Amino acid sequence: MWKRWIIIGNEGLKRVVGRVVQKGINKYKRGYSSTKREDFPTLKDHPAAKANAAEAVESQRRVQHFTAAAPKTRPLMKEFQVYRWNPNLPYKKPFLQSYFVDLSTCGPMVLDALQKIKAEDDSSLSYRRSCREGICGSCSMNIDGLNTVACLKPIDSDTSKPTTITPLPHMFVIKDLVVDLTNFYNQYKSIEPWLKTKKGPEDGREYRQSPEDRKKLDGLYECILCACCTTSCPAYWWNPEAYLGPAALINAYRWISDSRDDYSEERLEALKQDEDKLYRCRMVKNCTAACPKSLDPASAIDEMKARRVSK
Repeated sequence: MWKRWIIIGNEGLKRVVGRVVQKGINKYKRGYSSTKREDFPTLKDHPAAKANAAEAVESQRRVQHFTAAAPKTRPLMKEFQVYRWNPNLPYKKPFLQSYFVDLSTCGPMVLDALQKIKAEDDSSLSYRRSCREGICGSCSMNIDGLNTVACLKPIDSDTSKPTTITPLPHMFVIKDLVVDLTNFYNQYKSIEPWLKTKKGPEDGREYRQSPEDRKKLDGLYECILCACCTTSCPAYWWNPEAYLGPAALINAYRWISDSRDDYSEERLEALKQDEDKLYRCRMVKNCTAACPKSLDPASAIDEMKARRVSK
């Protein structure tokens, strides 16, 4: 009798789950088949997100069209050439290893492909990843010649050419796609990225800020420390110990611009003590072009230079 109850219960659970899953699939399909929206609020002032969203939608449409037209026995295979190097084999030169992924059974982003490769093909592949939402900056790497985060980079569904994935450039490689960010984080720490005040808040609870002053931080506080900008900067390539780099400097300007911080002048003076920290920048603007969050480190650096001159 108890076996029969279990069987009946399982069948009922399957029906409920099936309805929920089908509802989600239908909603997903409607989202991809809908027309492009120009007023999507989260993409406002975010050119990189707009471009990635459009590319992801178009790529998924091509994949769905192929899978609908082709027989189920014919997979849509995409080649991924991934940089490999193992520190346990120091005499073996780095090389690009090819993996083939069926796009019809893979998510839309490059990180999805890496996850699938690691889970199904090669568990020895090493890379960083965490949030999957473009917030933590962990999965930063160079994809087809562009520094970006893999979780926000759509897969190019054109199977006639491979996607090449390499570590962030001009950094010491620990293993495969993992680079040493020790110096990067030490430079970020050196700008003291926290609120510094000379007295407590008036009510003893919190430091208040007007909407106008808060708006000055837009385009600065969103940095996720992915290092895409810093590792794309020629000035940083040649002077990584002396020059702080775009990521550290945009965060320095974030605190200099904060109306609640009482040490703006001291922060500028700290940059002034060593000219190489700030003035190694030559305004190539690779940093702005590479930022996956559509920030503008070059303008922040230029503002700090101008502010120092005016003083």
